[in-house]
Amino acid sequence: MAAKIKKGDKVVITAGRDKGAEGEVLRVIPSENRVVVSGVNIIKRHTRPSQTTGGGIISREAPLHISNVAIADPKDGKPTRVGFEVRDGSKVRIAKRSGEVL
Repeated sequence: MAAKIKKGDKVVITAGRDKGAEGEVLRVIPSENRVVVSGVNIIKRHTRPSQTTGGGIISREAPLHISNVAIADPKDGKPTRVGFEVRDGSKVRIAKRSGEVL
């Protein structure tokens, strides 16, 4: 099955602590139905010093469930659903809201 959300997509958070926030998908984890979005769902990780790192408190993005994000429409940036169409002999993703190719 084709992926509705891919790395590099602009998405809007639809539920949770960061609802309404926008960001770019950094990583998709299909086996767990999760995505990592830049600047969203920031957690603090206390790390012990090692030979390569100095340790301390590190902030990083934690994965979100894929159902809590929606693709941002290319025209107005509002959340939209994703559909598929065959255009010029190739299958493309389209925004249901505006019909634009993603």
